[in-house]
Amino acid sequence: MSRRVLLHVGCPKTGTSYLQDVLFRNQEVLREHDILYPADRFDAHFLAALDLMTLPWGGIETEAVGAWDRLAAGVREWHGTSIISHEIFARATPTQVERALASLGDAEVHLVLSARDLVRQVPAEWQENVKHRSHITYASFLRTIRDPARDSRIGSWFWAVQELPDILERWGSSLPPERVHLVTLPPPGADRGELWRRFSRTFGLDALPLDLTAERENPSLGVPETSLLRTINERVTSIIAPPDYRPLVRETLAHQTLSRSVTSARLGLAPADHAWARELSQRWIEVLDERGYDVVGSLDDLLGPDAGTFADPDTATAEELLPPALDAISALLVEGARLRAVEERLHGELREAHEELERARATTAFRARRKVVTTLENSPAGRGSLDAYRRLRGRKG
Repeated sequence: MSRRVLLHVGCPKTGTSYLQDVLFRNQEVLREHDILYPADRFDAHFLAALDLMTLPWGGIETEAVGAWDRLAAGVREWHGTSIISHEIFARATPTQVERALASLGDAEVHLVLSARDLVRQVPAEWQENVKHRSHITYASFLRTIRDPARDSRIGSWFWAVQELPDILERWGSSLPPERVHLVTLPPPGADRGELWRRFSRTFGLDALPLDLTAERENPSLGVPETSLLRTINERVTSIIAPPDYRPLVRETLAHQTLSRSVTSARLGLAPADHAWARELSQRWIEVLDERGYDVVGSLDDLLGPDAGTFADPDTATAEELLPPALDAISALLVEGARLRAVEERLHGELREAHEELERARATTAFRARRKVVTTLENSPAGRGSLDAYRRLRGRKG
Protein backbone atom coordinates (compact mmCIF):
# COMPACT_ATOMS: atom_id res chain seq x y z
CA MET A 1 0.00 0.00 0.00
CA SER A 2 1.39 3.42 -0.97
CA ARG A 3 1.87 5.96 1.79
CA ARG A 4 -0.21 9.12 1.56
CA VAL A 5 -0.43 12.17 3.80
CA LEU A 6 -3.48 14.43 3.78
CA LEU A 7 -2.16 17.68 5.21
CA HIS A 8 -5.01 20.00 6.24
CA VAL A 9 -3.56 23.46 6.94
CA GLY A 10 -6.55 25.74 7.57
CA CYS A 11 -8.30 28.11 7.46
CA PRO A 12 -9.56 29.08 10.94
CA LYS A 13 -13.35 29.20 11.42
CA THR A 14 -14.06 26.68 8.64
CA GLY A 15 -15.40 23.77 10.68
CA THR A 16 -11.93 22.65 11.72
CA SER A 17 -12.77 22.04 15.41
CA TYR A 18 -15.57 19.66 14.46
CA LEU A 19 -13.44 17.85 11.88
CA GLN A 20 -10.59 17.36 14.36
CA ASP A 21 -12.99 16.19 17.06
CA VAL A 22 -14.41 13.51 14.75
CA LEU A 23 -10.93 12.37 13.71
CA PHE A 24 -9.67 12.25 17.30
CA ARG A 25 -12.63 10.30 18.69
CA ASN A 26 -12.60 7.79 15.81
CA GLN A 27 -8.90 6.94 15.77
CA GLU A 28 -9.45 3.21 16.28
CA VAL A 29 -12.00 2.97 13.46
CA LEU A 30 -9.67 4.92 11.18
CA ARG A 31 -6.76 2.58 11.99
CA GLU A 32 -8.90 -0.42 11.10
CA HIS A 33 -9.18 1.13 7.63
CA ASP A 34 -5.44 1.92 7.38
CA ILE A 35 -5.90 5.64 8.18
CA LEU A 36 -3.73 7.19 10.89
CA TYR A 37 -4.72 10.27 12.83
CA PRO A 38 -1.72 10.48 15.18
CA ALA A 39 -2.82 12.25 18.37
CA ASP A 40 -2.40 11.18 21.99
CA ARG A 41 -4.37 14.27 23.08
CA PHE A 42 -6.94 16.43 21.35
CA ASP A 43 -4.57 19.36 20.81
CA ALA A 44 -1.61 17.27 19.62
CA HIS A 45 -1.64 18.77 16.11
CA PHE A 46 -1.99 22.27 17.54
CA LEU A 47 1.17 21.68 19.58
CA ALA A 48 2.89 20.33 16.47
CA ALA A 49 1.96 23.51 14.59
CA LEU A 50 3.31 25.70 17.40
CA ASP A 51 6.53 23.69 17.36
CA LEU A 52 6.94 23.80 13.57
CA MET A 53 6.47 27.58 13.50
CA THR A 54 8.06 28.33 16.93
CA LEU A 55 5.01 30.41 17.86
CA PRO A 56 4.53 31.88 21.35
CA TRP A 57 1.07 31.07 22.71
CA GLY A 58 0.48 32.13 26.30
CA GLY A 59 3.08 29.72 27.67
CA ILE A 60 1.60 26.64 25.97
CA GLU A 61 4.52 26.62 23.54
CA THR A 62 6.72 25.10 26.25
CA GLU A 63 4.62 21.92 25.97
CA ALA A 64 5.14 21.91 22.20
CA VAL A 65 8.90 21.41 22.02
CA GLY A 66 9.59 18.45 19.72
CA ALA A 67 5.89 17.91 18.94
CA TRP A 68 6.24 18.32 15.16
CA ASP A 69 9.16 15.90 14.91
CA ARG A 70 7.26 13.29 16.93
CA LEU A 71 4.20 13.72 14.74
CA ALA A 72 6.21 13.49 11.53
CA ALA A 73 8.06 10.39 12.78
CA GLY A 74 4.76 8.62 13.43
CA VAL A 75 3.56 9.53 9.95
CA ARG A 76 6.75 8.23 8.32
CA GLU A 77 6.33 4.89 10.10
CA TRP A 78 2.70 4.41 9.03
CA HIS A 79 2.05 2.14 6.07
CA GLY A 80 -1.15 3.71 4.74
CA THR A 81 -2.85 7.12 4.77
CA SER A 82 -2.10 9.69 7.48
CA ILE A 83 -4.11 12.82 8.28
CA ILE A 84 -2.62 15.96 9.83
CA SER A 85 -4.98 18.83 10.62
CA HIS A 86 -4.77 22.21 12.25
CA GLU A 87 -5.86 25.62 11.06
CA ILE A 88 -2.85 27.63 12.23
CA PHE A 89 -0.58 25.69 9.85
CA ALA A 90 -1.90 28.23 7.33
CA ARG A 91 0.50 30.79 8.81
CA ALA A 92 3.69 28.84 8.02
CA THR A 93 6.47 30.61 6.14
CA PRO A 94 7.97 29.08 2.96
CA THR A 95 10.96 27.84 4.98
CA GLN A 96 8.70 26.18 7.55
CA VAL A 97 6.59 24.65 4.77
CA GLU A 98 9.73 23.21 3.17
CA ARG A 99 10.80 21.68 6.47
CA ALA A 100 7.32 20.22 7.08
CA LEU A 101 7.03 18.59 3.67
CA ALA A 102 10.59 17.21 3.80
CA SER A 103 9.99 15.65 7.22
CA LEU A 104 7.08 13.58 5.89
CA GLY A 105 9.47 11.35 3.95
CA ASP A 106 8.59 9.79 0.62
CA ALA A 107 4.81 9.84 1.12
CA GLU A 108 2.46 11.21 -1.53
CA VAL A 109 1.39 14.48 0.06
CA HIS A 110 -2.02 16.00 -0.60
CA LEU A 111 -2.67 19.52 0.63
CA VAL A 112 -6.15 20.37 1.93
CA LEU A 113 -7.37 23.90 2.61
CA SER A 114 -10.90 24.58 3.84
CA ALA A 115 -12.10 28.09 3.05
CA ARG A 116 -15.03 30.36 3.76
CA ASP A 117 -15.95 33.66 2.14
CA LEU A 118 -14.45 36.87 3.51
CA VAL A 119 -17.91 38.32 4.20
CA ARG A 120 -18.25 35.79 7.03
CA GLN A 121 -14.57 35.33 7.88
CA VAL A 122 -13.86 38.96 8.75
CA PRO A 123 -16.42 39.19 11.59
CA ALA A 124 -15.54 35.64 12.68
CA GLU A 125 -11.87 36.60 13.07
CA TRP A 126 -12.78 39.66 15.14
CA GLN A 127 -14.84 37.40 17.40
CA GLU A 128 -11.89 35.04 17.76
CA ASN A 129 -9.68 37.95 18.78
CA VAL A 130 -12.23 38.94 21.41
CA LYS A 131 -12.46 35.35 22.67
CA HIS A 132 -8.68 35.41 23.05
CA ARG A 133 -8.64 38.42 25.45
CA SER A 134 -8.64 41.26 22.91
CA HIS A 135 -10.72 44.38 23.52
CA ILE A 136 -10.14 46.03 20.14
CA THR A 137 -13.32 47.58 18.76
CA TYR A 138 -14.86 46.20 15.58
CA ALA A 139 -14.19 49.47 13.73
CA SER A 140 -10.52 49.45 14.75
CA PHE A 141 -10.20 45.80 13.74
CA LEU A 142 -11.62 46.54 10.28
CA ARG A 143 -9.31 49.53 9.81
CA THR A 144 -6.36 47.39 10.87
CA ILE A 145 -6.96 44.55 8.44
CA ARG A 146 -7.79 46.94 5.58
CA ASP A 147 -4.51 48.82 6.08
CA PRO A 148 -2.45 48.01 2.94
CA ALA A 149 0.76 47.87 5.00
CA ARG A 150 -0.46 44.78 6.89
CA ASP A 151 2.33 45.30 9.40
CA SER A 152 0.32 45.19 12.63
CA ARG A 153 0.12 42.05 14.76
CA ILE A 154 -3.59 41.62 14.03
CA GLY A 155 -3.29 42.49 10.33
CA SER A 156 -0.31 40.25 9.63
CA TRP A 157 -1.96 37.30 11.42
CA PHE A 158 -5.30 37.78 9.66
CA TRP A 159 -3.88 37.77 6.14
CA ALA A 160 -1.40 34.96 6.88
CA VAL A 161 -4.31 32.60 7.72
CA GLN A 162 -7.02 34.00 5.43
CA GLU A 163 -5.48 35.10 2.10
CA LEU A 164 -6.31 31.98 0.11
CA PRO A 165 -4.08 32.42 -2.98
CA ASP A 166 -1.06 33.16 -0.77
CA ILE A 167 -1.64 30.19 1.58
CA LEU A 168 -2.05 27.80 -1.35
CA GLU A 169 1.07 29.21 -3.02
CA ARG A 170 3.16 28.78 0.13
CA TRP A 171 1.95 25.25 0.85
CA GLY A 172 1.15 23.93 -2.61
CA SER A 173 3.73 25.39 -4.99
CA SER A 174 5.78 22.16 -5.00
CA LEU A 175 2.73 19.91 -5.51
CA PRO A 176 0.82 19.18 -8.72
CA PRO A 177 -2.52 21.05 -8.71
CA GLU A 178 -4.55 17.83 -8.65
CA ARG A 179 -3.01 17.11 -5.21
CA VAL A 180 -4.09 20.50 -3.85
CA HIS A 181 -7.68 20.28 -2.59
CA LEU A 182 -9.72 23.39 -1.80
CA VAL A 183 -12.82 22.62 0.27
CA THR A 184 -15.26 25.52 0.20
CA LEU A 185 -17.80 26.04 2.95
CA PRO A 186 -21.40 25.93 1.75
CA PRO A 187 -23.30 29.23 1.67
CA PRO A 188 -25.64 30.27 4.53
CA GLY A 189 -28.81 28.23 4.55
CA ALA A 190 -27.22 25.10 3.07
CA ASP A 191 -27.90 21.69 4.61
CA ARG A 192 -25.94 21.34 7.88
CA GLY A 193 -24.41 18.07 6.76
CA GLU A 194 -23.01 19.42 3.49
CA LEU A 195 -19.69 20.62 4.91
CA TRP A 196 -19.04 17.22 6.49
CA ARG A 197 -19.86 15.51 3.18
CA ARG A 198 -17.25 17.70 1.48
CA PHE A 199 -14.66 16.93 4.16
CA SER A 200 -15.51 13.23 4.05
CA ARG A 201 -15.13 13.08 0.27
CA THR A 202 -11.76 14.85 0.42
CA PHE A 203 -10.30 12.71 3.20
CA GLY A 204 -11.70 9.42 1.88
CA LEU A 205 -14.01 8.82 4.84
CA ASP A 206 -17.32 8.31 3.01
CA ALA A 207 -17.73 4.58 3.65
CA LEU A 208 -16.44 4.50 7.24
CA PRO A 209 -18.72 3.93 10.28
CA LEU A 210 -17.66 7.08 12.13
CA ASP A 211 -19.33 8.58 15.18
CA LEU A 212 -20.19 12.11 14.03
CA THR A 213 -21.58 13.31 17.37
CA ALA A 214 -20.35 16.85 18.00
CA GLU A 215 -18.41 17.13 21.26
CA ARG A 216 -16.08 20.01 20.43
CA GLU A 217 -17.09 23.00 18.36
CA ASN A 218 -16.10 26.66 18.19
CA PRO A 219 -19.50 28.39 18.19
CA SER A 220 -20.13 31.95 17.09
CA LEU A 221 -21.61 34.73 19.21
CA GLY A 222 -24.27 37.28 18.40
CA VAL A 223 -23.64 41.02 18.24
CA PRO A 224 -24.58 41.96 21.86
CA GLU A 225 -22.82 38.88 23.24
CA THR A 226 -19.55 39.74 21.48
CA SER A 227 -19.88 43.37 22.55
CA LEU A 228 -20.37 42.28 26.16
CA LEU A 229 -17.35 39.96 26.03
CA ARG A 230 -15.17 42.74 24.62
CA THR A 231 -16.30 45.03 27.46
CA ILE A 232 -15.50 42.32 30.02
CA ASN A 233 -12.03 42.00 28.50
CA GLU A 234 -11.42 45.70 29.05
CA ARG A 235 -12.03 45.14 32.76
CA VAL A 236 -10.43 41.76 33.45
CA THR A 237 -7.52 40.99 31.13
CA SER A 238 -5.14 43.03 33.29
CA ILE A 239 -6.06 41.08 36.43
CA ILE A 240 -6.89 37.56 35.16
CA ALA A 241 -3.98 35.48 33.90
CA PRO A 242 -4.35 33.55 30.61
CA PRO A 243 -4.55 30.12 32.34
CA ASP A 244 -7.59 31.38 34.31
CA TYR A 245 -9.12 33.37 31.46
CA ARG A 246 -9.50 30.36 29.17
CA PRO A 247 -11.75 28.21 31.44
CA LEU A 248 -13.68 31.07 33.02
CA VAL A 249 -14.20 33.55 30.19
CA ARG A 250 -13.61 31.78 26.90
CA GLU A 251 -15.16 28.44 27.83
CA THR A 252 -17.73 29.12 30.58
CA LEU A 253 -18.91 32.51 29.33
CA ALA A 254 -18.30 32.57 25.57
CA HIS A 255 -18.69 28.96 24.45
CA GLN A 256 -21.00 27.47 27.06
CA THR A 257 -23.22 30.48 27.81
CA LEU A 258 -23.21 33.43 25.41
CA SER A 259 -23.06 31.29 22.26
CA ARG A 260 -26.41 29.70 23.15
CA SER A 261 -28.40 32.78 22.20
CA VAL A 262 -30.25 32.16 18.93
CA THR A 263 -32.32 35.34 18.80
CA SER A 264 -29.68 38.09 18.82
CA ALA A 265 -28.42 39.70 15.61
CA ARG A 266 -25.53 37.98 13.84
CA LEU A 267 -22.39 39.97 13.18
CA GLY A 268 -21.85 41.10 9.60
CA LEU A 269 -20.22 43.87 7.57
CA ALA A 270 -21.30 47.44 6.95
CA PRO A 271 -22.09 48.19 3.26
CA ALA A 272 -18.67 49.66 2.40
CA ASP A 273 -16.78 46.81 4.07
CA HIS A 274 -19.09 44.28 2.45
CA ALA A 275 -18.37 45.70 -1.02
CA TRP A 276 -14.61 45.62 -0.32
CA ALA A 277 -14.75 41.97 0.82
CA ARG A 278 -16.79 40.88 -2.21
CA GLU A 279 -14.46 42.67 -4.64
CA LEU A 280 -11.34 41.10 -3.10
CA SER A 281 -12.99 37.67 -3.06
CA GLN A 282 -13.82 37.94 -6.75
CA ARG A 283 -10.15 38.57 -7.54
CA TRP A 284 -9.18 35.54 -5.46
CA ILE A 285 -11.70 33.36 -7.29
CA GLU A 286 -10.20 34.31 -10.65
CA VAL A 287 -6.67 33.47 -9.45
CA LEU A 288 -7.72 30.12 -7.94
CA ASP A 289 -9.66 29.17 -11.05
CA GLU A 290 -6.57 29.70 -13.22
CA ARG A 291 -4.41 27.47 -11.02
CA GLY A 292 -6.55 24.39 -11.61
CA TYR A 293 -6.77 23.08 -8.05
CA ASP A 294 -9.20 20.31 -7.12
CA VAL A 295 -12.19 22.24 -5.75
CA VAL A 296 -14.59 20.36 -3.50
CA GLY A 297 -17.70 22.51 -3.56
CA SER A 298 -17.69 25.62 -5.74
CA LEU A 299 -15.45 28.65 -6.07
CA ASP A 300 -18.65 30.69 -6.17
CA ASP A 301 -19.10 29.81 -2.48
CA LEU A 302 -16.17 32.14 -1.76
CA LEU A 303 -18.02 35.23 -2.97
CA GLY A 304 -20.16 35.34 0.15
CA PRO A 305 -23.78 36.27 0.85
CA ASP A 306 -25.41 39.51 -0.15
CA ALA A 307 -25.32 42.43 2.26
CA GLY A 308 -27.88 42.31 5.05
CA THR A 309 -28.90 44.64 7.84
CA PHE A 310 -25.79 45.69 9.76
CA ALA A 311 -25.84 45.74 13.57
CA ASP A 312 -22.81 47.58 14.93
CA PRO A 313 -21.35 45.87 18.04
CA ASP A 314 -19.46 49.06 18.94
CA THR A 315 -22.75 50.91 19.57
CA ALA A 316 -24.69 48.21 21.44
CA THR A 317 -26.88 49.82 24.08
CA ALA A 318 -27.12 48.96 27.76
CA GLU A 319 -30.59 47.56 27.09
CA GLU A 320 -29.17 45.20 24.45
CA LEU A 321 -26.30 44.13 26.73
CA LEU A 322 -28.51 43.42 29.75
CA PRO A 323 -29.84 39.95 28.73
CA PRO A 324 -26.40 38.45 27.93
CA ALA A 325 -24.96 40.16 31.03
CA LEU A 326 -27.56 38.43 33.23
CA ASP A 327 -26.78 35.12 31.51
CA ALA A 328 -23.08 35.69 32.23
CA ILE A 329 -23.70 36.49 35.90
CA SER A 330 -25.87 33.37 36.28
CA ALA A 331 -23.22 31.18 34.63
CA LEU A 332 -20.45 32.51 36.86
CA LEU A 333 -22.57 32.01 40.00
CA VAL A 334 -23.20 28.39 39.01
CA GLU A 335 -19.49 27.90 38.28
CA GLY A 336 -18.58 29.54 41.58
CA ALA A 337 -20.92 27.16 43.45
CA ARG A 338 -19.40 24.20 41.63
CA LEU A 339 -15.86 25.29 42.55
CA ARG A 340 -16.90 25.81 46.22
CA ALA A 341 -18.22 22.25 46.30
CA VAL A 342 -14.93 20.98 44.88
CA GLU A 343 -12.99 23.03 47.43
CA GLU A 344 -15.05 21.67 50.33
CA ARG A 345 -14.60 18.10 49.11
CA LEU A 346 -10.82 18.56 48.88
CA HIS A 347 -10.72 20.10 52.36
CA GLY A 348 -12.64 17.08 53.64
CA GLU A 349 -10.21 14.67 52.02
CA LEU A 350 -7.28 16.62 53.47
CA ARG A 351 -8.80 16.46 56.99
CA GLU A 352 -9.28 12.71 56.66
CA ALA A 353 -5.67 12.30 55.55
CA HIS A 354 -4.42 14.33 58.56
CA GLU A 355 -6.57 12.31 60.95
CA GLU A 356 -5.29 9.03 59.49
CA LEU A 357 -1.73 10.26 59.85
CA GLU A 358 -2.31 11.21 63.50
CA ARG A 359 -3.80 7.77 64.21
CA ALA A 360 -0.74 6.13 62.64
CA ARG A 361 1.58 8.26 64.76
CA ALA A 362 -0.26 7.18 67.92
CA THR A 363 0.52 3.47 67.46
CA THR A 364 3.19 1.67 69.49
CA ALA A 365 4.98 0.49 66.34
CA PHE A 366 5.30 4.04 65.00
CA ARG A 367 6.71 5.34 68.30
CA ALA A 368 9.24 2.49 68.38
CA ARG A 369 10.43 3.21 64.83
CA ARG A 370 10.63 6.94 65.58
CA LYS A 371 12.83 6.18 68.65
CA VAL A 372 15.21 4.03 66.57
CA VAL A 373 15.52 6.75 63.89
CA THR A 374 16.18 9.44 66.51
CA THR A 375 18.91 7.31 68.09
CA LEU A 376 20.62 6.67 64.74
CA GLU A 377 20.51 10.35 63.78
CA ASN A 378 22.56 11.23 66.87
CA SER A 379 25.74 9.50 65.62
CA PRO A 380 27.75 9.68 62.34
CA ALA A 381 27.63 5.91 61.87
CA GLY A 382 23.89 5.87 62.48
CA ARG A 383 23.29 8.68 59.99
CA GLY A 384 25.33 6.74 57.40
CA SER A 385 23.21 3.64 57.97
CA LEU A 386 20.00 5.67 57.60
CA ASP A 387 21.23 7.23 54.35
CA ALA A 388 22.12 3.81 52.94
CA TYR A 389 18.72 2.43 53.95
CA ARG A 390 16.86 5.35 52.39
CA ARG A 391 18.79 5.02 49.11
CA LEU A 392 18.01 1.31 49.02
CA ARG A 393 14.29 1.99 49.63
CA GLY A 394 14.35 4.61 46.89
CA ARG A 395 15.75 2.14 44.34
CA LYS A 396 13.20 -0.49 45.30
CA GLY A 397 10.37 2.04 45.01
